[in-house]
Amino acid sequence: MRALVTGVAGFIGYHLAQRLLAEGIQVCGIDNLNDYYDVNLKKARLAQLQPQSGFSFQYLDLSDRAGMASLFEAHPFDCVVNLAAQAGVRYSLTNPHAYADSNLVGFVNLLEGCRQQQVQHLVYASSSSVYGINPKVPFATDDSVDHPISLYAATKKANELMAYTYSHLYQIPTTGLRFFTVYGPWGRPDMAYFKFVKAIKAGQPIEVYNHGDMQRDFTYIDDVIEGVLRVMRQAPVATENSAPYRLYNIGNNRPVTLAHFIEVVETALGQTAQKKFLPMQPGDVPITYADVDALMRDVGFRPTTPIETGIARFVDWYESYYA
Repeated sequence: MRALVTGVAGFIGYHLAQRLLAEGIQVCGIDNLNDYYDVNLKKARLAQLQPQSGFSFQYLDLSDRAGMASLFEAHPFDCVVNLAAQAGVRYSLTNPHAYADSNLVGFVNLLEGCRQQQVQHLVYASSSSVYGINPKVPFATDDSVDHPISLYAATKKANELMAYTYSHLYQIPTTGLRFFTVYGPWGRPDMAYFKFVKAIKAGQPIEVYNHGDMQRDFTYIDDVIEGVLRVMRQAPVATENSAPYRLYNIGNNRPVTLAHFIEVVETALGQTAQKKFLPMQPGDVPITYADVDALMRDVGFRPTTPIETGIARFVDWYESYYA
C-alpha cells in the first residue's frame, strides 16, 4: 500500500506517517513548511521521518496547481490523507487569504488529483469548529453546521461540501474527520496547552479566556491516529441513494472545563500558574463535545486516553525536547 500524507511535517501528519511506516506502508509526504509556527519544530519532526525506509518527502504547497498535478501524475497512491491546511481560528481573523489559498484552492487541487488518478480513498481533516455555537450537545455529524463563526470553520465546512460533490460526480470514496482539540507530544505551539506549559515553566502568566468557563473535548494524539487508521481501511461504498461519502467525529467524548484542564497542567508540572483572565475571543465557542457513536459503530473505536495521562506525556516530551 502506498499513501500520500499531506502536511506530513505537521503535528497529526507526523504521527500518522510514523504509524503507517511502522506498519510497513509506504508514505509519500508533502509539506510547504510554512512559518505559521516554529519551522524548526516542523523540520525536527521531518528529521525523524526521513531516515526511515519507505518514506519519501516533497516540498510542495497544496495551492501549487501544476506541482500537485505533477505529483499525482508521477505517483500512484492507494490512499490520500489530507492533513495540510492553514490552521487556527484566531489567525483567520487577520490572515484570511492564507485560508483561501490552502484550505480552498489547495483542497480543489487535491480533489482534482484524486479524480485524475481515481484514488481508492480520500481521508481529509475537517474540524469540530464547523459546529459553531451549536446548542445541542454532544455534537453529531448529522447536526446542522450552516452557521460557522470563523473563516477557518467556514473553509472546513467548504471542504466537506467539495468532497461530497466529487464523491457524487466521480464516485471517489471520501471520508471527512472532524477532529476535536488534538493534543500531545510534538504538538502545535499555537495551541493553549503548549502555551500554558511554556509560560508556567518560565514563570509567566497564562491567558485564560472567558475566565476559564469554557469546555473542550481534548483528544490525545494516539487516539486520533488510531481513529484515522481504522477509517483509512474502510472506504465508504456508494449505495443506490448515496454517494461514497462519510463524516466522523474523532473526539474524547468527555469535555472538561478550561479551569480543570489548567489544574491538570499544573499538577503535571508541579507548578502553579499565574492567571490573566480575559473575555471570550471572537471566533471561540463555549463548548466542544463529540458524539462518537458512528465511529464506534463503523470502525469499532472510540478515544479513551484521559487528559491526566495525555498531559503528563506531553510535559515529558516538552521537557526532553526543549532541554
